[in-house]
Amino acid sequence: METAGKVIKCKAAVAWEAGKPLSIEEVEVAPPQAMEVRVKILYTSLCHTDVYFWEAKTPVFPRIFGHEAGGIIESVGEGVTDVAPGDHVLPVFTGECKECPHCKSAESNMCDLLRINTDRGVMIGDGKSRFSINGKPIYHFVGTSTFSEYTVMHVGCVAKINPEAPLDKVCILSCGISTGLGATINVAKPPKGSTVAIFGLGAVGLAAAEGARIAGASRIIGVDLNPSRFEEARKFGCTEFVNPKDHNKPVQQVLAEMTNGGVDRSVECTGNINAMIQAFECVHDGWGVAVLVGVPHKDAEFKTHPMNFLNERTLKGTFFGNYKPRTDLPNVVELYMKKELEVEKFITHSVPFAEINKAFDLMAKGEGIRCIIRMEN
Repeated sequence: METAGKVIKCKAAVAWEAGKPLSIEEVEVAPPQAMEVRVKILYTSLCHTDVYFWEAKTPVFPRIFGHEAGGIIESVGEGVTDVAPGDHVLPVFTGECKECPHCKSAESNMCDLLRINTDRGVMIGDGKSRFSINGKPIYHFVGTSTFSEYTVMHVGCVAKINPEAPLDKVCILSCGISTGLGATINVAKPPKGSTVAIFGLGAVGLAAAEGARIAGASRIIGVDLNPSRFEEARKFGCTEFVNPKDHNKPVQQVLAEMTNGGVDRSVECTGNINAMIQAFECVHDGWGVAVLVGVPHKDAEFKTHPMNFLNERTLKGTFFGNYKPRTDLPNVVELYMKKELEVEKFITHSVPFAEINKAFDLMAKGEGIRCIIRMEN
């Protein structure tokens, strides 16, 4: 492309300081360096992780947030062979270098080189930002920074996907939806006909329920303190609901009584330490498996009686649904293309890039699941 090797001027939503509305600015985006790619972002969406770090009083400002997106490779840096200009890609907040012990292991997706780093605001190659305004650097976020018409990423953080896949739909597969879906399909692995409890019915929890639906679970029990989420969750396969506030006994006891001794699988998507303990203690002895997805408070401690393990309950954790970004995300997109995974029902709102702050307002009010931000109109 004629822009290759040159600085591109484009619009980006810049967070100048924590918690203040984003400001649409003209930024300069430098060309990609070795093992980097520059991507034209067509669609992006807002995830809770963006909001959490936008509100956080970290020193890494000004910053361009955004990590759930879909775009097209504009140009590539030296040494890049896996993708080429024109390829359709999903940026991913964590990467896959394909060389480290984690990447070479069939059991891990936690790349040593490109694992998520929320504190780093620069590229790992040279420790510099590719964004600037009037020569002053604007910092990156989790290696993606998709709230910009163009962004630069390490090649290990982009998944090349089927060019037929509509980017305005599959863009949401690059973070939360795949996290919940993979937690169920790849980690909990519920047998056909099994009973699954999902703790927390936000976007990730609904994706976990969708995974249980795809796996053929016979009962999918949604557990949430907000009953207004229950009707929506039926679309994702939930068959029953439990609001812990409606009961005067522990929710794990309620679930055990509903399921003749406990659920076969549970997936915890809140990050609340009590919900994590409940999700483990509600699975059936002998074969029950609980999977933790939510990120807890840094000082949280998981406490349960060791007999819960000795009675053959299994506790697992997962990161990004155990998907390797470059290897596995293209297959998740194909699940959608084959109409096995329903993506449209996750998308409840859409706004033009100029109105990106509306997406933050919707999330603050707890309205909808995912809001697509259209970069071009």
